[in-house]
Amino acid sequence: MPSDHDHMLRALDLARAAAAMGEVPVGAVITRDDQILAEAHNRRECDKSPFAHAEFLAIQQACKAINDWRLERCTLYITLEPCPMCAGLIVNARIPRVVFAAPDPKAGAAGTLMNLLEDPRLNHRCEVIRGLLSAESAELLTSFFRTLRAASGAPSPREGVGGG
Repeated sequence: MPSDHDHMLRALDLARAAAAMGEVPVGAVITRDDQILAEAHNRRECDKSPFAHAEFLAIQQACKAINDWRLERCTLYITLEPCPMCAGLIVNARIPRVVFAAPDPKAGAAGTLMNLLEDPRLNHRCEVIRGLLSAESAELLTSFFRTLRAASGAPSPREGVGGG
């Protein structure tokens, strides 16, 4: 039976595929009863859409796969902490469990800047597992942005990855 580690490794593979396309390297996998329902990576540049975050695309696929907007009994694996848009979508889709790798100091909405996923004021809360394969995800993001800055000649920004 696949483990959280196995599913996060798959999400990292998807993040690498995003990087190869020039997208911010973020990958997402959604499972239900340990079976993969959906997987996606960032496609904002390719799709020219601010919605094309990895978790947003994976949630759309998973809803179609089970023909329901409620993703109960599902787990979302994501290589970067969800942003506020995606955290809101996770709550609205009723995903009970979220596992993420790297925190996002610029846009993290699962405990870093804010915590929408566990906010007791909302009608749904998630179990959140933080930091699974964090070093691998952070290195992939850091390398991607380092290469991007070098290619553009841009100066190095403050520490932080951003760009879910």
